[in-house]
Amino acid sequence: MAPSAITETLSSTLTLKGGDKPAETVKQEEKEKTPLEAISHGMVMPGIPTFPTYAAHRRHILVHMAATFRFFARCGFTEGQSGHISVRDPEFNGLMWMNPLGRHFGMLTAGDMICLDIATGKVVGGNTSRPANAAGYLIHSAVHRRRPNDIHAICHAHSNAGRAWSVFARPLEMLNQDVCNFYNAHAVYARYGGIVFAAEEGDHIAEALGDRNKGVILMNHGLLTVGSTVDEAGFMFGLLDRACAMQLQVEAAAANGIPKHVISDDEAAYNFKMASEVNALYREAQPDIEYELEAAGGEDALARGFENLRMAP
Repeated sequence: MAPSAITETLSSTLTLKGGDKPAETVKQEEKEKTPLEAISHGMVMPGIPTFPTYAAHRRHILVHMAATFRFFARCGFTEGQSGHISVRDPEFNGLMWMNPLGRHFGMLTAGDMICLDIATGKVVGGNTSRPANAAGYLIHSAVHRRRPNDIHAICHAHSNAGRAWSVFARPLEMLNQDVCNFYNAHAVYARYGGIVFAAEEGDHIAEALGDRNKGVILMNHGLLTVGSTVDEAGFMFGLLDRACAMQLQVEAAAANGIPKHVISDDEAAYNFKMASEVNALYREAQPDIEYELEAAGGEDALARGFENLRMAP
């Protein structure tokens, strides 16, 4: 990939003293574009927003969390009571918000979310009319504890393609441009410990995710993705599931003798660099988030119940 694709050169022309020498072009230091600058033609798309108060930030997070759940429902990621998303509270770093057990992803609003203490599992606020998912708490709390600085949201669900590919306990190949978002950034948890009813299994999953990966394939179980925002984690989950589906399709074709062409390490690393920055990934999620907001009747519809949420950190 040519460097000119991601950099801009600022040039100025100087005429040397004396008048008898040709003009020389002096190149100033090249300025590398951000991923959002590189992809935007004209005005630059905005990245992760900031908020004047913690309450405004919390409302935004929980509304986008509800929209992400509705996106999951539209994608068919539901399986009974399985699946959960958690988001670290923007004000109290030791607390996280999760969905209640047994409420359909497609019905969730901000007011449905439960606030839990990451260290103890104690319910400290939010919706207290339903229980949280015990297995979900054990998985999410372990990941949040292991990576308190860069992970603010975690998504886990039992999607069809994710479960199907997981049985091979193999990482994905870089078969296309989009899956390069996971280049050297996804892992495989190649053991199965049953339904997560003990903290030890959650710790094993967090260990398999490691210190820098964005996703993990859980053998015989499903997928888990993480992000600096719920928007990023949700987009990455959908991408990981679609990548699993494509890998299965490609493997079926390859079994009939059709050769595969895998993206080179250099190109995959370049794609990862330009596509996996946190503001770019936040922006990638917004078309689906905005679709769900529009389908629900606007942001206020998905914020329903937020004004009634209480916290006792």
